[in-house]
Amino acid sequence: MDPTEPSELVLLIVKIGFLALLWGFVLVAVRAVRLDMFGPTKRQQRREPPPMARPTPPRTPPQPARKPQSPSKLVVTKGHLAGTTIPLGSSPVTIGRAQDSTLVLEDDFASGRHARLVPHDGQWFVEDLGSTNGTFLNRSKVTSPMPVPLGAPVRIGKTVLELHR
Repeated sequence: MDPTEPSELVLLIVKIGFLALLWGFVLVAVRAVRLDMFGPTKRQQRREPPPMARPTPPRTPPQPARKPQSPSKLVVTKGHLAGTTIPLGSSPVTIGRAQDSTLVLEDDFASGRHARLVPHDGQWFVEDLGSTNGTFLNRSKVTSPMPVPLGAPVRIGKTVLELHR
């Protein structure tokens, strides 16, 4: 045997190491795609560290309580229906491609019954109705009813909606 050639044991170890590295890459890629499509699992959500405590602001004298202004209209800011305004009342607003929706979207990335906006105690909440591509509020995926602040973007496919006064 030539002393410059690696032994069979060294070659076997290198092959196994390369194979393990390749499988590690495949598993990381599959996990990234799964996380992108379905979001974090309950176990991954529990692992998140608790938010850091914010410093307390200096005390100021109490201000008279002002009733928060509730939104009066839903405005489409991006998408095929940009500029469309829907007045808000006391009934929920359904959004999707279905013809019986309050806001009918012409968006291939929207489901038939995609999401709804529901009023509750003077505040509006967005709720995803099991859509395929998800509903996003301020770049966060909506997984349960979430309060919608004034001017916060709600994205459904290529359509962006905002609540205004």
